[in-house]
This record gives sequence, structure tokens and C-alpha cells, in this order.
Amino acid sequence: MLKFFELIKTNWNSNYRFLHKYIFKMDKAYLRHVTETEQFQISFRYSDLNRVDRQFNFCRQLKEPVGTFLSRVTTNVSKVVNKKNKKKKTDTADNVQESNTVAASLLLNGVEVSDEQICEDLFIPHSSHQIVLKLLDKEYSIVINSPWVNSLSLPKSIMSNFPVYPAKFETDLLDRSLSEFNWYRSSDKVNWESVGNGFIYLPINDDINYYLKMTCLPKNEYGTGPFVEIISETCVEASPGHCPFDTRHQFTKDKLVGKEFRVVTYNILADLYTDSDYSRNTLFPYCPAYALSMDYRKQLIIKELIGYNADVICLQELDKKIFINHIEPVFSTLDYSCAFQLKGGEVAEGLGCIYNNKRFRFLESKTMVYGEQINKEPLFADIWEKISCNPKLAERYTQRSTVLEVIVLESLENEELLLVANTHLYFHPDADHIRLLQGAVAIRFIEDFVDKLRSKSEKRVSIVFCGDFNSVPECGIYQLYTTGSVSEDFIDWRSNCDETVRGLSLSQRFKLGSACGTPDFTNYTAGFAGCLDYIFYEKDNLKVTQVIPLPSNEELIMEHVPLRSIVQP
Repeated sequence: MLKFFELIKTNWNSNYRFLHKYIFKMDKAYLRHVTETEQFQISFRYSDLNRVDRQFNFCRQLKEPVGTFLSRVTTNVSKVVNKKNKKKKTDTADNVQESNTVAASLLLNGVEVSDEQICEDLFIPHSSHQIVLKLLDKEYSIVINSPWVNSLSLPKSIMSNFPVYPAKFETDLLDRSLSEFNWYRSSDKVNWESVGNGFIYLPINDDINYYLKMTCLPKNEYGTGPFVEIISETCVEASPGHCPFDTRHQFTKDKLVGKEFRVVTYNILADLYTDSDYSRNTLFPYCPAYALSMDYRKQLIIKELIGYNADVICLQELDKKIFINHIEPVFSTLDYSCAFQLKGGEVAEGLGCIYNNKRFRFLESKTMVYGEQINKEPLFADIWEKISCNPKLAERYTQRSTVLEVIVLESLENEELLLVANTHLYFHPDADHIRLLQGAVAIRFIEDFVDKLRSKSEKRVSIVFCGDFNSVPECGIYQLYTTGSVSEDFIDWRSNCDETVRGLSLSQRFKLGSACGTPDFTNYTAGFAGCLDYIFYEKDNLKVTQVIPLPSNEELIMEHVPLRSIVQP
């Protein structure tokens, strides 16, 4: 803890097979405009006494006449109705008869619409007009641009005592805070028992060997969309037992108030770095393959993060798909906001910052890709001058996709601004000099940002700089940040003899400290254990009031849980 001093975009088409099931009201037809196109989609359920029971989906042009649209509706419905009727006939001549004719029309406030009217002029969102689709003896009230669930699925791995929520939840015009979510369990997928409600459900031990079903009634301020349900493919399984973070959660049971706020930094290991033969066979040979899969690991990650009751969480190696499908949906449900920044280039992972909406308000943010800005910004001219003297060094530095994310938060309880920086520096063993250069550029960027903030705000600005710096305390980054300077003969400059940095000394003006000190390790694997991760804070404005203890070396050895295991994600 630290203390202060209208259009829709969708990929839906009529040939798509949904994993989830829509349960349409029999008197409703749901129409949706498609953004960036001249199309609309309409869906309804048709049933009759001949045991026809079918959902119909159409994708049509907004510019086409009503008659053209209705012609397609009657053609498609006729095929289904007459096919069903034909199956009921016998082979006798007496039963040979003509196919039924399906008639369709549109009514606007009870008056039939001309076939020549253009669909776009009729289907207007939020109009007070009543539009009805009449089909044989059925009448459907057309609901335009209702909240809609495009995609819904549950995870393949579900464990007791670990939060479960949709693995995919893609929607249009839906307000999650207004929508209704309910959970059920069943041993046979036939008889269902209600077990909970809300976007997130926490299975209990009694749910083991049961399937789960989630239902959603999508809502927004204008109305309600069609009911949707999804059933898990697998049953709830037993949890792996006690996890090291369960012990740490004993220190974070309560949320903080007043001048105290809790900060977490965490490299969650991107899925793209674990989903390979090299990872399974070389980096983490002691870890079962299933425990390296993100479908399993994300359950541990989410439970661990939630349990810290933090106010600010900085994540590194955050996959884009994990942010979209897991981090953002879960934490927004818990009243947090989330920011995400990809690394440079084509890398599909990056940085995430999560903050508590009840305690902070977002003001602004800036990002920087180290390799792209070093030779463009006058702010870094003196550093680039030394780098550019060595072509190999310049090439290696500028090719890095490493990124810095900076977010400014305003305290809702105190007259304070908090600048939160987050980064994940270059990893290579022979690159202490690259990391020190990146660290120097980062703090220079932060200094400039803070100066601009302080020039336009009377509120005090305090710095918290989180990240995986891939740098032990003996290296230059820790020296620069905690003492304020690094000399030109510091050993890091010579970590690669072909890329030696010459004649560069560094300084920075902030009095920074490491909130957790320098523990023996923040990274612990079979091949390496060391302190690489830090929460640096501005000592003039902030003080540390609590540090959540890391597992001891003895605990990890005793429980056989190096980082990446069945109990440690």
C-alpha cells in the first residue's frame, strides 16, 4: 500500500452457426442496422401446427424496396413450411395438393406499407412508430436496434472456487450493468437448478461434476433484446487446492479508503510465450501441459488479482485477446476501468493498467515505443548522440518493440494526482546496456510529462512506476532510480563488447524508492530466481505502509511450486 502526502458493428451473417441459443419471444422480430454498410439484419422465430419451429435470419440492403425484402422472406419461409407439409403427405393421389402460399406484409401504425417504399425510410431506430411484420397468421412487432448478443461461450476449463464468466461475450448496444445474468447447474443437461446470478459466478465444491448454464437477458436504456443461453461443454472440476496467493490474500481482505491505496504489478506471461514445444519442453518442463494453457492459467490469474483488492494494477505480457475477453469484462463488472497498450510492431501482447473507479478518475495517458522515439524527440537528443556512434548498438536499440505506458489519475478522495507508469524492458541476458538506456529514456519521458502536469494543475503530482524491468538491484536501472545517477564507466555499458556505450552518464531528479525493497526473487523458475520486478514510488510525496509478503524460498521448495505450476500461473 502507498499513502499520499447508434449504429451497430457485427460480423453476423445468415450462414453463421451460433454456439449459444437464442430464445425469441414469439411476437417479436429483431432488426439491426449494420454500421459501415448499407445493410440490415432481421431475425424472428416461426412455428405452426405442422411442427415447423425455426429461427429465420436475413441480411438485406437498406436501399431495397419493401417488396423485394418481403419477397425474400416469403420465399425462404415457404421452402420450410412446404417441405414440412410434404413430409406429412401419403403417396395416395387424394393427398396430392398444391403447396401453401406464404404471404407477408408490413404494417406501419396499422396501415399496410407500399411495396415501393424504401426499407431505410421505414426502419428508423428509436422511432415512435409501430412496425409489424405480418406472416401468414403471425404478427411480429419489429424491434429496431435492440441490445444484442453476437457471441457467447463458456470456458472449457471450470474449477470450483475459481470465478467463471463467459470466455467470449461479444455484444451490440448492450449495457452490462442493466442486463440480467443467471447461472444454473445440471448433471444431465436436462434438469436445471438455479445457483446464482450476475456476470461472474463462483462455483462451489457441490458444483463439481455438474454442467453449468448461463442465461443473459440483454438490456439497455431503450429496451430489451432476445434472451440467450449457453451450456458448458465440460463439468466443473475440483480446484488444485491451496495456492500461494491464498496466503497473500490474508493480508488484503479489505479495500482501502482515505489516503492509502494499494498497487500491484504483475507479469502474467503471455500465452504466445507458453503455447510452444520450446516452452513446454525447455522453459517449464516441470509444469503439466494443461497448466500452461491460458484457459487454465487465466482462472488462477483472475482469482489472484481480484483477491488483492487493489486500487491500481499494472500488468505486463498481457495478450490482446486476454484483455478483451477476460481482464476488461471481469474488472469492469467489479467497477474498475482498464487501459491496454500493445507493444510496437506486430507483437500481440503489451501492457495493461487497471484502476478503481470508486477512488480514481482518468485524466489522460501517453505511450511511447522506445525504439521509435529515441531518434525523433529532442528530449532524448543527448542519449541518441551516444547511441548513434555505434551502428550495431543503434540498430539493436531501435529494433526493440518495448513500450512505456503512462496514465494520469485524479484521486476522488484527496486533492492529488497520481502518475502511473508501466513498462516491460528488454529481456536478453547480454542487454544490461539496452535496458539501462530504456530506463533512462523512460524516466526522462516521465520527468517531462510531470513538468507539464505541474504547470497546469495546482494539485500535487506523485509518481508510481511499475514494471518488469528484467534487471536485478545490482544493475544500472536500480542505481539510476534510487540514487539519481549512473556514471559513464558503470559496468552495464559494457554488457556486450560490440555494443559498448561510451561517454554517457545519466541523472534524474526524482527521489525514488522501491516499495517492496529488493526481495530475493520476484521471478522464480527451475533455472533462475531473482528480483526483476519493482514498484518505484516518489519518496517525497508517498510512503509505504504495507508490503504483502512474497512466498519464501522454503515455501516454494516445500510445495514444489516454481512460477508456472498448477497452483502458480
